[in-house]
Amino acid sequence: MTRHTLSEQFFRDQAQHSASGGLSSVLNRISLVGRMLAAEIMRAGFVGKLGYTGTTNVQDENVRALDVISNDIVLQVFESMPMMAGIASEEMEDIHLLPEGENGKYLLTVDPLDGSGNVDVAGQMGTIFGIYRRQSSGKATLADFLQAGTNLVAAGYVLYGPCTMLVYSAGGPVNGFTLDRSIGTFFLTHPNLRIPEGEGSYSVNEANEGKWDARTQAMVRTFRTQQTRCGKRSARYAGALVGDFHRTLLKGGIYMYPGEAKKPEGKLRLLYENAPLAFVCEKAGGAATDGKQRILAITPQKLHQRTPLYIGSKGDVEEVHSLLHD
Repeated sequence: MTRHTLSEQFFRDQAQHSASGGLSSVLNRISLVGRMLAAEIMRAGFVGKLGYTGTTNVQDENVRALDVISNDIVLQVFESMPMMAGIASEEMEDIHLLPEGENGKYLLTVDPLDGSGNVDVAGQMGTIFGIYRRQSSGKATLADFLQAGTNLVAAGYVLYGPCTMLVYSAGGPVNGFTLDRSIGTFFLTHPNLRIPEGEGSYSVNEANEGKWDARTQAMVRTFRTQQTRCGKRSARYAGALVGDFHRTLLKGGIYMYPGEAKKPEGKLRLLYENAPLAFVCEKAGGAATDGKQRILAITPQKLHQRTPLYIGSKGDVEEVHSLLHD
């Protein structure tokens, strides 16, 4: 059976959804990041790239060797792209302006390696990205990056696991591509992904239950005891956002990362994680909310803003909203 390559799909997107040639070039570079990181992850244990560096990032999180490597790879891959004005990364305190991008029209937001803690146990990890069109001219500024997710022109993720997959949407269907490692090419294996309704699992770190408010505890308990109107849901949690979301996208259900009573903003970052995945989820027929409003409608007020996240099948997200507010 003939399968389309990722490059061929970029041209289809360009023709069918008015994606520019510049956007196709940016997406091609994302695929290069995915291939390079997949190779780094596979050999990390052999060349001493596991474990921590002894430093913390802007999120005050311990930095692993692969976090540094993955962020460096992103910067290197996009360093000489005139159409790219700047990059905002979860691993960097400030925006990074590209030397040739003063007139670039695109901006990249990225979590270079989500779930990097799983590397020590050969677990799933991922790269999450969002691409925006800048709203100004001249050198990009912080204000250019503070856009609501409704302004995304493309978003997606790369999943590193038993296979390497790139899943994205450029405003049209959500398509999934699997890397043939023998030749270094992504092939279309999951066309026009649609998140199922009425089936699947719920995914949440229930060890945090003592940190949630009473209403959130009761909501999750409803899922755990299989009393939800949307149907019975088994529990699945891998501890890597990309892996848990990917399963939810393919199998249905919901992923939840609530805020805590003392930290109502939650843990996950709006620009690097929540908005890009919400874009993919909505294009696949699902929904995403922070428990009060649509994720894509939130305009960030700062670069590393956090929000709670409830993302998955529409019915499940609607039920979560009902349980939190009725």
